[in-house]
Amino acid sequence: MASLQISNWETQIPAELLIARLVNLCTLPCDIDIMDLSQEVQTIRQSLIDLCSHTEGLLELEFSTFLVKVSQPLNTNLEHKILVDNGVVHPNKGAFVGSGPMPLTSFILATYHMKSTHFDNFDIDEKANDVAQKIVFTDVELSKRMKFETNDIMKVREKLAEYECIFLAALVGMNKENKVKILQHIRKYMKDGSVLLVRSAKGARAFLYPVVEEHDLPGFELLTIFHPNNEVINSVVLVRKPIF
Repeated sequence: MASLQISNWETQIPAELLIARLVNLCTLPCDIDIMDLSQEVQTIRQSLIDLCSHTEGLLELEFSTFLVKVSQPLNTNLEHKILVDNGVVHPNKGAFVGSGPMPLTSFILATYHMKSTHFDNFDIDEKANDVAQKIVFTDVELSKRMKFETNDIMKVREKLAEYECIFLAALVGMNKENKVKILQHIRKYMKDGSVLLVRSAKGARAFLYPVVEEHDLPGFELLTIFHPNNEVINSVVLVRKPIF
């Protein structure tokens, strides 16, 4: 299993244990307003987000190698209810941006809820896409509706207009400036009337993932914001590009 070398520590700590401790700490009840933190703490927060991104990628990559050997291993639902509650039931085509080696959301939606929807998964990491594609190939029916494209989403333009529903992973855009640029790029090229589901964070969870707020989404119609109060980490922001 992947491990992280922590300076001034005498031993290596397994990455999954370190992340588990960090997650447990950040999901305790709190009313932290990230904007009120000092610049020094903001810098520490950004380093934790970077660490979380790197470690999560390694853990997903290792776990996904086990899934490749298991026939149809996924049976969980994540964000389907939020979509259904806002009228997104059976889109013809959806996209997941920042899918990684283990894109559970698109797998689960395509397998259990959107059984006729075609999904395109975008990730900048070719190795991650290769592993994810091997998992899909264990399911003949799913492999007909699931594609993987190695690309920087900022270079994807006209193709974004093909999707009625787009998901943006929490760690696509590691800081506020980059996140806003990506959001505006997607808004510019996505189809009028289509929806964008953005993963965000609130309170201490913002030490793990970047925060997306309503004012970061100009030009979108806000449909709903959901903030978890249990062990779930990510908030969900669902918006629609208006029809003009």
